Amino acid sequence: MENKWLEKKSNFIVIYGKRRVGKTELIKQFIKDKNAIYFLADKRTTKDQLRELGLLFGEHFKDEAITKNGFNEWLDVFIYLKKNIKEPFILAIDEYPYLIETDKAASSIFQKGWDQYLKDSPVMLVLSGSSIAMMENEVLSYKAPLYGRRSGQILVEPLNFRQSWQFFKEKTFEEFLEYFTLTGGMPAYLLEINPENSVEDNLKTKILDKKEFLHNEVEFILREELREPRTYLSILKAISWGKTRASEIINETGLEKNILFKYLGVLEDLKLITREVPATEANKLKSKRGIYKISDNFIKAWFQYVYPYKSNLEIGEYSEVIRKFRTGFSILLCYSYEQVCSEILKENQKGIFSFERVGRWWNNDNEIDVIGINSENKRIIFCECKWSSKDIGTNILNDLIEKSKKVDWNNDKRKENFALFSKSGYTEELMRVAKERGDVYLFLQDKLILSP
Repeated sequence: MENKWLEKKSNFIVIYGKRRVGKTELIKQFIKDKNAIYFLADKRTTKDQLRELGLLFGEHFKDEAITKNGFNEWLDVFIYLKKNIKEPFILAIDEYPYLIETDKAASSIFQKGWDQYLKDSPVMLVLSGSSIAMMENEVLSYKAPLYGRRSGQILVEPLNFRQSWQFFKEKTFEEFLEYFTLTGGMPAYLLEINPENSVEDNLKTKILDKKEFLHNEVEFILREELREPRTYLSILKAISWGKTRASEIINETGLEKNILFKYLGVLEDLKLITREVPATEANKLKSKRGIYKISDNFIKAWFQYVYPYKSNLEIGEYSEVIRKFRTGFSILLCYSYEQVCSEILKENQKGIFSFERVGRWWNNDNEIDVIGINSENKRIIFCECKWSSKDIGTNILNDLIEKSKKVDWNNDKRKENFALFSKSGYTEELMRVAKERGDVYLFLQDKLILSP
């Protein structure tokens, strides 16, 4: 955005992403010390929102008339800017979808305002929204009134593991993995965590406590975005509890097949779930082996520790939840480590080979934690991730090699490599075998310690 600002000409920027992902902070940091107005839309009437915007304009431009009278309609805002802006200026409207909910014609009005008054002016218009589907339909899609006007767009994604770790620089890899498993990479969630307290204590004070915003966060997101939050809650619960195939979700929720796929599509649009296929399958849409998984670590944890115990938590009874946390959190840690291993593998691809795709692989009988492939060079790497206190021995490598033979991908043409990821280390025998084979990479937590 900074480069666009330096152009000192008209720019229309679209920013979108999940709630709590950091869009507002991004905007505020960008407009800091610039000639700009920031406006947060909400669910009030158009008249009330235009009155507030008039006050902001009056204060910024030292215009008593606009302070007193405000704007009568959205088009007046564009006309005012056309008349009064001679130097580069930013108008940032956050949560733009609320304007559309209030006034269905808002996008058409903004199109007219931009085309007739601002497209040749030194104004940067920034529209931001958390409703990803609405931003795409109303602003980005081919049929949207504002289609073709944007000069830039930013999909703000959750932070990856490395980026999230910057919030807790003093923590070791092992320590931070626990926090990441609980929160994922959402900045708003990371900021809630007290790094001086244990993960268990943070769970008690920041998530289980009904007074804290994280306690009802998932329900809040669904209520804000959807008309039938209960149905979506039941689907998310089913997925988070291991019902990952469409047939399993149908059995768990009782929804009809065609209705379920409509709901699943909405959850995908909201970036709450993803449809995953084996990494060896190039065409994700055509694959019949797709499964669904929760996109966010926090949502996974919420369905484990909050949703099933709402009644207990309402009266401040935490004992059952804490018991489940102490006995079952290690399982979530293992899943989280697999996710992080994919990231670590990508970080090291310069020393291995360039990856076209990285992901899991499975068939009816076998599963491989991580696979990286390059179709052009017919190269593939098979990875096993073990978050365990035991050193990894040759049995783990041998099992991985046997499972790799089940992977149907460029058989007899491919060049294979293997990688092991370990929390604690490796036996002397495994280290010796890996060196002798010359096709094995060994990682200790997040560090590559042995290359062929």
